[in-house]
Amino acid sequence: MRARGRAVTELPARKFVDRGAGSILVVALIAVAAAAGLSLASVAHALARSQQVTAAADSAALGAADVLLGWVPGDPCAVAQKVAAAHAARLTECRSEDLTVLVRVEAGILGMTVVRSARAGPPDAEW
Repeated sequence: MRARGRAVTELPARKFVDRGAGSILVVALIAVAAAAGLSLASVAHALARSQQVTAAADSAALGAADVLLGWVPGDPCAVAQKVAAAHAARLTECRSEDLTVLVRVEAGILGMTVVRSARAGPPDAEW
């Protein structure tokens, strides 16, 4: 049998040279993913710690209010200090007026100081 048309000629084989570009791209992609993951973890840690500092302020104010109401013996600010320290925060301000306690606590988060304040006592009568 004879082939119709032109004869098929073989093309010269090209030599494929692997220069490693795929490896570099994979390493770069892994580095970008790791950096993004670390950034996301840092932000999540900061948000969680911020909520913990808020809870420390609330708890310290409630502890001091318990002393003012006579439910717990001691000094209101000393109790607030102990409660804040238990939450790894530092009490920076504590004052009481009648049956109301105002506290301010601070803690470090990723090199920054976060300050939260809280109030415990009867609700304001003025609406």
